[in-house]
Order: sequence, then structure tokens, then C-alpha cells
Amino acid sequence: MRIIKRNGSEVLFDREKIKDAVRKAKEAGKDKHELTEADIDDIGRYVEEYCKKMDRALSVEEIQEIVESQIMEHGAFETAKRYIRFRFTRNLVRKSNTTDNQILTLLECNNEEVKQENSNKNPTVNSVQRDYMAGEVSKDITERLLLPPEVVEAHKNGILHFHDMDYFAQHMHNCDLVNLEDMLQNGTVISETMIERPHSFSTACNIATQIIAQVASNQYGGQSISLEHLVPFVDVSRETIKKQIKEEIDAVGGVCDKEKFDRLVEDRLKLEISRGVQTIQYQLVTLMTTNGQAPFVTIFMYLGEARNDKEKHDLALVIEEMIKQRIQGVKNEAGVWITPAFPKLIYVLEDDNITEDSPYWYLTELAARCTAKRLVPDYISEKMMLRLKKDRNGDGHCYTCMGCRSFLTPYVDENNQPKYYGRFNQGVVTINLVDAACTAMEEENNPEHFWDVLSQRLDLCHKAMRCRHERLKGTPSDVAPILWQYGALARLKKGETIDKLLYGGYSTLSLGYAGLWECVYRLIGKKLTEKEGEELGLKIMQRLNDACAKWKAEECIDYSIYGTPLESTTYKFAKCLQKRFGIIEGVTDKNYITNSYHVHVTEPINAFDKLALESKFQKLSPGGAISYVEVPNMQNNIPAVLEVIKFLYDNIMYAELNTKSDYCHVCGYDGEIQIVKDENNGKLVWECPKCKNRDQDRMNVARRTCGYIGTQFWNQGRTQEIQERVLHL
Repeated sequence: MRIIKRNGSEVLFDREKIKDAVRKAKEAGKDKHELTEADIDDIGRYVEEYCKKMDRALSVEEIQEIVESQIMEHGAFETAKRYIRFRFTRNLVRKSNTTDNQILTLLECNNEEVKQENSNKNPTVNSVQRDYMAGEVSKDITERLLLPPEVVEAHKNGILHFHDMDYFAQHMHNCDLVNLEDMLQNGTVISETMIERPHSFSTACNIATQIIAQVASNQYGGQSISLEHLVPFVDVSRETIKKQIKEEIDAVGGVCDKEKFDRLVEDRLKLEISRGVQTIQYQLVTLMTTNGQAPFVTIFMYLGEARNDKEKHDLALVIEEMIKQRIQGVKNEAGVWITPAFPKLIYVLEDDNITEDSPYWYLTELAARCTAKRLVPDYISEKMMLRLKKDRNGDGHCYTCMGCRSFLTPYVDENNQPKYYGRFNQGVVTINLVDAACTAMEEENNPEHFWDVLSQRLDLCHKAMRCRHERLKGTPSDVAPILWQYGALARLKKGETIDKLLYGGYSTLSLGYAGLWECVYRLIGKKLTEKEGEELGLKIMQRLNDACAKWKAEECIDYSIYGTPLESTTYKFAKCLQKRFGIIEGVTDKNYITNSYHVHVTEPINAFDKLALESKFQKLSPGGAISYVEVPNMQNNIPAVLEVIKFLYDNIMYAELNTKSDYCHVCGYDGEIQIVKDENNGKLVWECPKCKNRDQDRMNVARRTCGYIGTQFWNQGRTQEIQERVLHL
């Protein structure tokens, strides 16, 4: 059994240290000692048993609060006062410097919480450590100087989560849709070097990866690009290849009929496309940005973006090659083909590819094979999106999300033309719905009181979101020229601020939410899968939307509801809930809470019922949401995958299939790596079922954790959530 120290490092639980602390508090008094040695031993044993029941590593602060309550349970009130006074004094000393110990544990790789914060960052790498060190300083400045005390306190207590506090000290935004078309067609500047319009598809792909790396180093969220923006350069290469082949034939005095000539051109063009896609695949996997990880990038594959039939044909060629190379995967250090985390792929289902007799059905079959083996692509239904994403004129639009699920709201410019690329998200603040429900029931034991608590919490979230907005106001374009001056998001002048891009719906502010399942269950004892639970859940979601609509109307800022992809925060929220409310069956009895509106991972439900139910909630999460179905190995049952895909098209806007893709370096096992409980310390660990290898550095594990693929490892809360997932197919 372990505990988490204040600096984030984990150590073995030691009952004697608790007893020593209580004994010192007892002996510090001049009056008659209130506790016997037997009492002190009882307190130590109680704390130890309590920690075992919690089934996770408790923090020092949590343990100290248990000790305080136990001292008072024994009637030793003067001793309790001294114990509390000692804690207070020590806290004052620590606050004189809040970052040194955190940074030191980062450098020595002893900070367990930070090590497991991001499943795609390796905390032993220098660049990651440097990013985390800067993050600790940023969090310290943010908490002490930049945010209101009530927001900081709510963040610490898990009432809300102020995302990416480790970047807030800088004037940085969250995620965006890169206007790759503008940058490639009109040129851009990278590191003060002019990059002109490329003269081939492969060069365009290479430039695109450099743009992605630069963008990723100037923001902290995900970015999306469209393959359609690269497709015009396919024809540029085609014309170059035609010229080359003609010159080769003329050089040898040969003759070639048109049919053979065209076949030669297309064969050589496919090689060019293959080289370009391979550049994207390997560059994005191997590039490392300034924050120590590969760019968090999404590639959008939508035939409907093509301007004409010829361009659609070329786009299909690129999509086909992109999926084929992703099926193959990338080689790890042992030379084994494995599943990479990025780039994330999104494939749009549309009339041209959704039935067996549609012209591009072969691409959907290929996508299904890729999903079964490599977890991607995810799927957007054009049919459903056109219904849900309507602009001010009532016209529907289909476009990509940012990062793992964040969607911009529909927008038309001053010329009444839809615009998505070049837009961005200002940041996220997430409300813990479970805490609001537990607070309401604890205060009045009345579900109706929840609405009062929710209103108060929404006001607090609004204040926090305004802090994000105000932090970006006045930001000069010079802080990130690639973003604001050279086309990724805008072409502003040097010295010009980005303020005009923060209003009128051009960018968004996201109100995240988490734990709808547990919230509803705490209020009325019903699940979202039951009629009463579903009705209350939808009512809560509508209330969140109403709040955003009110703020938007008053401030001309586009607030939007966002189904937060909790990663490490799911564990943080769970720990805070247990600390504040204890263990409540079905609510706080896990080391995680449920993402957004999702059906609980342990709930038995089939794939089609789950998607149909969750589609109702996805409609009320316009700022972003994704549903999923958990499936076994489907590589030998592609027809079943295709049936799910067809169902997605008719029923839900955005969804994915979760499977497994693992490899053990010790024995070569490529089945599912399992989660087991370590018999020595009670922690959940990953283990190869064949050779019992538990060394995480000698295995590859790929799992979806919150909309995207993680390939490092996760904290105990998320690991428990992964372990408890039931299959839906």
C-alpha cells in the first residue's frame, strides 16, 4: 500500500509515522496526556484499514484529515488542536516556495501524478521534463496571481477543472483547424524563412508536417488539417510526371499510345502519393514539439470537400493510401509493426461511400479493416451532422472537429460564406456534475435543490471562462507569427492584436462537463439507461445549453457545451469526491467518474442501443462530444464492423469503435495485454498473459482513453476504468 507525498512522489505506507506524529502532538501539551499508547495504536490501525478500503494511494493531506478525525473520536480535543496547529504551521513554511520540491521530483522521475498525467508524454525525456518544469512555474503563478481565489479553490477541490493551467501564464489558446489551404496556396513563413507554393504533392506533404510542428509548438491543444487541402497538388504532380515521361520517351525515340501513357502516369503518380503520405505518417510520429510530444493532430478525410469529380477522384487516391499505410502501422524499436497514437484519422460517412453499390464503398471497407486493427479512423456521419450543425441561415454543414472531440459552432463570414479553417478554441473549464449533485443531496437531501447548486457552479465556471478570454485579449500577433501572421489562423499585421478573433462566434469558449451518469444516479437513483434517468440527464444538458446561450447573447462570445475528454482529471475528480462525500455506492465508489454523457463503462448494453441513446445527448453537446462502442478483436469479422458503421451513419454524428492493439517485447505476444493487481502494493499494473512481463518499457499498449489513442500508461483511476469496460458487441 502506498501514499502520495506533497511533491507527487509515491512511498510505502508506514503506520509508525502516523503514530509518531500523534505521539508528538500528545506530548507537546503541558496538561495531562489525553491519549494512551493503546489509543495511538488504534488510530494507526484505523488509518491503515481505511486506506486499504479506498483501493488507491491516498495523499498525505487526506491521511492527515483522517488522523484528525480519529484523534477527536478518542476525545483528545487538545491533542487534535496541537496536531492541526502543527499542520497549519508546516503549510505556511511550504507556501514560501511552492514549486521547488515539485520540480525536483520531476527531474528525478519520482512524481507519480505527473508521470501519469498525459498518456502520450514520456516524463523521462528532457524536453518533456522541461515542459513540465515550466508548467509547474506557470501553475504557481496562475494560482497565486492570475486567477480569482474562489476559482483556484474550486479547482483544487474538484468542483470545477481549469484546464491547462500549466500554460495559462502565457497568452496561448487551446486547439484549432489549421488553414492549410491558405498556407500552401499563398505561401507562408516558417522560422523567418519564406515557404512558397509547393510544386509537387510530396513537397506539399513535407511542408504540411513542418507547419503542423510549428503550430503545435505555439498552442497547447490539438489541431486538425484536411486532406482536401493537399489534393490540388496531386494534379500538379500529375502534370509534372506527364512531362517527365514524354521527355523520357522522346529521348529514346520511342512511341507510346495514349492508354499506356496514361497508365504509366497514374502508376508513377501513385508512387508519388505513397511517398507523400509516408512523409506525413512518419514525420508526425517522429517529430517532437517543444512540449516533448508528437503533434496532437487530426487528419480529416471527407470526399464531400472536393470541388469537382476529378478532385474527388484524387482525394479518394490519397484517402486510400492514408488508410493502407495506417493499417500497416509503424515499426517499434524491435522492428515490430505497432499502432501509433497520431495522427488521428476521421473518415466521413456520406452517400458516396455508405452502401455496397456506392462508388467509394471500397474506401469504407478499407476503413473498417483499419479500425479493427489500428483503432482508427473515427467516423462522422455527414447525414447527421448536416441536421445538427446549422448556421444562422439554417444551412447545415459538415466539418472536422479539433483534437479529439471539440467542435466549432457553425459560422458564416461577412460574405455569407461558411468558414471553419483558421478558427480556434479559447480554452476549457469543466464543471463536475457529480459534485453538484452530491452537494445538493448533502445540504438538503432534495433533488430539486440541485438546480440552485448548479446555477451557483455555472456562475463560477463562467467567471473562470472569462478569465481565459481576458487572458487572450490584447495578445499581439507577434507572439506566434505562424498562427496569427502567416496563415495558420489569420494574416494579421505585426503588432496587431488578436482581439477581433475572440468575438462574434469566430472562436469558441468551452464549458466542459463530466459525470452525468453519476450525477443523475445520485439525485434520483436511476441510470441514464432508464426512462426517468434519461429524462433528467437531458434536462441537465439543456440547462447547460441555456446558460451558454445566455452568456453568448450578453457578451457576443461563443460559449459552447463540450463533453470533456477526462484523462488524468477523472482520477482527480474521483479522489476529491471521496474526500468530500465519502464512498457512495454507484456514485463515488470508483477511482474514476464517467466521461461526459457516456453510459457507464460497466453497464451491460449492446452497441446499437448505446449509440441510439447517446445520440440524444450528443445533440445537446454542440461544442464537442464523441460516443464509442467497446468491441473485441474484429479483424476476422469485418462485416460486423461495417454493420456498426452503417448504423452510425443513420443515428449519430460522431463515434468510434474501441478495440485493443498490444505487443509484448519479451515474448512477442500480440494479443491483449491485461490489467492485474500487484500483490505487493495493491496497484493495478499491466501484464502480458503469456510471459507475465510487467515492465511497461518492454511492451506496447494502445487504448483509447478519452477520444484519442494513448500509448504510454495511465494513472490508477483511468487504469481501473479501462479494466472495467464491458464489451458492447
